[in-house]
Amino acid sequence: MTDRSPFEDFRALARADRPDTAAAVAATRVREAQLTKPAGSLGRLEAISEWLAAVTGRAPPAVDRPRVVVFAASHGVADRGVSAFPSSVNAQMLANFREGKAAINQICGAYGIGLSVFDLAVDVPTGDIAEVDAFASERDTAATLAFGLEAIANNVDLLGLGEMGIGNTTVAAALCAAILGGSGADWAGPGTGVTGSALARKAEVIDLAVARVAGETDPFVLLQRIGGREIAAMAGAILAARSQGVPVVVDGYVATSAAVVVHAMNPAAIDHCIFAHRSAEPAHARAMAALGVEPLLDLGMRLGEGTGAALAMGLIKAAAACHSGMATFAEAGVDGPA
Repeated sequence: MTDRSPFEDFRALARADRPDTAAAVAATRVREAQLTKPAGSLGRLEAISEWLAAVTGRAPPAVDRPRVVVFAASHGVADRGVSAFPSSVNAQMLANFREGKAAINQICGAYGIGLSVFDLAVDVPTGDIAEVDAFASERDTAATLAFGLEAIANNVDLLGLGEMGIGNTTVAAALCAAILGGSGADWAGPGTGVTGSALARKAEVIDLAVARVAGETDPFVLLQRIGGREIAAMAGAILAARSQGVPVVVDGYVATSAAVVVHAMNPAAIDHCIFAHRSAEPAHARAMAALGVEPLLDLGMRLGEGTGAALAMGLIKAAAACHSGMATFAEAGVDGPA
């Protein structure tokens, strides 16, 4: 008899059927057709309203308690010079978040979005993935996945995922390469601003990490071996949100790598996710193409912190407000289309 894997509960969450929300979707489509505007004139905002109904089962859809959650972590691989900044920035940025002085604080404040920041032991980096596993065991990885479940506390009804961690674009690239295929050069990008020989070194490090786990196909085991705490927590948050009918807004490249892990377990397990923006990190578009998703925005951003997610959440709030607050032709006494 073999011991039960700590990942089994998360595999079950990924594979579980979601509640039937067809009635809410149907009601949303009926109302959309009656609103005082030409059909389709709000473009993708109309599709967002329907997506909200499909995830939450609420008709009309509403966004009352949006929140961005930022997970911060450190990576042993950062010591290989894969970033333009030292790992000491991790703790310093945590202080900046807490003082309300980071970009994400300003965007959340502008859009009336809550913000939570979690320190995932930034003083204890994960293993250098070029040489050793990131997490010591499946149990350690599962504990961090479980920590991500905290993201949907306090009745959050729209969740934005963000992260912060020097070296984590290298880790995200290694995960994408291991799960989706390709070389380090395919998945490496400037991250915090590395170029030239430093970028080439980053690609080499990714290749070393992927070669070390060659033959492994289980996405959660790959997460354990070449992932990071913030990526594991975001993957856990995606699974928890799915089980509770909470829509998720995925930020940039690193957040998308968490979705890649979940998608590899079950492609339908990210149907409740919307992708905020196309990052300036070159491989982000490649990852989203592999997932078959199209982002809402393309602003040339690559900061992380959930900044793209927060901007997209403002659009999602507007979509819900238009659908629920706009009058129908009958209510406004406006003649409908012939």
